[in-house]
Amino acid sequence: MRIRVTFSKTEAMRFTGHLDLHRAWERTFRRAQLPLAYSQGFHPQPRLNLASALPLGLTSQCELLDAWLETPEPLEQVFACLAKAAPPGIRIDRIDEVPEGLPALQTQVTAVEYTVTLLEPVPDIPARVEALAASQSLPRQRRGRDYDLRPLIESIMLVDPDLQEQRRFNLRLSAREAATGRPEEVLAVLGIPLEDTRIHRTAIILHPNP
Repeated sequence: MRIRVTFSKTEAMRFTGHLDLHRAWERTFRRAQLPLAYSQGFHPQPRLNLASALPLGLTSQCELLDAWLETPEPLEQVFACLAKAAPPGIRIDRIDEVPEGLPALQTQVTAVEYTVTLLEPVPDIPARVEALAASQSLPRQRRGRDYDLRPLIESIMLVDPDLQEQRRFNLRLSAREAATGRPEEVLAVLGIPLEDTRIHRTAIILHPNP
């Protein structure tokens, strides 16, 4: 049985990395006493598949995890057991059964969306966002390799301030294999220090026909 868990990664888990999150999920299934399936071979691994690594320091309301169970279980029971066993910082939002034959979850991701909140005033942020959106090319370098960031930015748009009157903008970035946009790279182009922001992932977009 293959299930898909939609969960939120909240403030208590903000500085938990991808590998540690994977281990946290394995422990959660153990505490929940659910029949998690393992791979075959000399070093069996839990059959858990996260959609997209969330950069350290970010929160999210839309994380996706595929998990395989050895035996079919009622989804309501799985939800209740996982919700009770989940550590602080992980909130279970929904659970669905998905077809066994679907491709690996991470290969289905086409884009991700974020809301960036500015913790410090940036008086000319509308002009900076407009200039970025109007640009034809944004040459960057990552790990010693040159690339163009602009095609990876599918959209960028200022939105209403939050309840503390902090300015915000929404980002939609490509997340295809070998073509993944990173929010910190967008901030670098805008001239905004990463530490002066809070970034929250709001959506993971999957291919409609995996």
